[in-house]
Amino acid sequence: MTITNAAPAPPAFLLLRGGELYAPEKLGRRDLLIGGERILAIAEHLEAPNLPGCQEVDARGLTLCPGLIDQHLHLIGGGGEAGPHSRTPEVRLSSLLEGGITTVVGLLGTDAITRHPESLLAKARALTTEGITAFMLTGAYGVPTPTITGSIQRDIAFIDPIIGVKTAISDHRSSAPGIGELARIAAEARLGGLLGGKAGISVFHLGNGRRALEPLYGILEHSDVPIGQLLPTHVNRTAALYEAAIRFALDGGNIDLTSGINPELGAKQALKSSRAVIQALSAGVALQRLTISSDANGSQPVFDSDGRLTGLALAGCKSLMNELRDLVLRERLPLEQALRPFTSNVADLLRLQGRKGRLAVGLEADVLLLDERLELVQAFARGRQVVNGGRACLWGTFEGE
Repeated sequence: MTITNAAPAPPAFLLLRGGELYAPEKLGRRDLLIGGERILAIAEHLEAPNLPGCQEVDARGLTLCPGLIDQHLHLIGGGGEAGPHSRTPEVRLSSLLEGGITTVVGLLGTDAITRHPESLLAKARALTTEGITAFMLTGAYGVPTPTITGSIQRDIAFIDPIIGVKTAISDHRSSAPGIGELARIAAEARLGGLLGGKAGISVFHLGNGRRALEPLYGILEHSDVPIGQLLPTHVNRTAALYEAAIRFALDGGNIDLTSGINPELGAKQALKSSRAVIQALSAGVALQRLTISSDANGSQPVFDSDGRLTGLALAGCKSLMNELRDLVLRERLPLEQALRPFTSNVADLLRLQGRKGRLAVGLEADVLLLDERLELVQAFARGRQVVNGGRACLWGTFEGE
């Protein structure tokens, strides 16, 4: 194990040659030139002989697409609801990379007693130093909202990685906040975003509670917070909740599906997120209203064949790639559309569109290379190669090869 202070510098120039490029729109066979951490050029053919130290990668036969943005991941662990032994560990950089994740938003869950926003901030900064890009949400399930500065506004306005706030509704583990409290949280997050030039998004964990999305409509009725500032997540938890989420999207809101909530993994009442995307599109929801995140690195219940809980497992980081693959290969959604809920839609929602979510000149060079089965072959984060042959080739500070 080698301890380093930061990720190695990217090569001066890197030319990815001849891949089928999805930006996410389909552009056909293209060369893509990276300089430092950014994309310098995209063209049918680029010459590189006069670029000192330019490395070339043969991408013929592979698909190039933006790195995935996971806006809901437990960077410092989650769980804890079965006692201290059920607290999950911090995420490993290599796990994120092998899941195709080059940008991540960390957050807290049920446990804001043994975990804290300050620790989450430290982890987000560590991951950014180690080679990817990490943001975070202040807050947790509970109200009053745990913050670093004592104020949601100040956290978002003054602390660079903090782009929004999280709380919980319609869940027995929430603090059962009133509409006035929720409206204040959302209004503070929006104002903090305006002052800090950030999204100021309010993310609402949804449980199985009977009120479903009613509290969000209460916020809209009793405040002037725009609907686009309110993001309900885990909306594919049950069929009834998803019907309510579709109505919310048709009313102009955005909804976030969870790839880690999957009936094939024991969540019997849930809708598989890839299938849920098709259902939403069939109901008339605009594709740009949909995002998908993983909820990875939290605790995941394990069930036997009879549906009985048998234990807990660590939710892995590959569910986003799995659902992207199923959207294309099972559900037959064209790749240029299937990519959007994992890339450009998330970047637009989080106001990262000038940096992330697309392959375009001037943006940060987060690029995945996929084979014909959409399996990850290589990945580049901010211009550095981080995955080769499907395996991480960049590790966290205390990870060994």
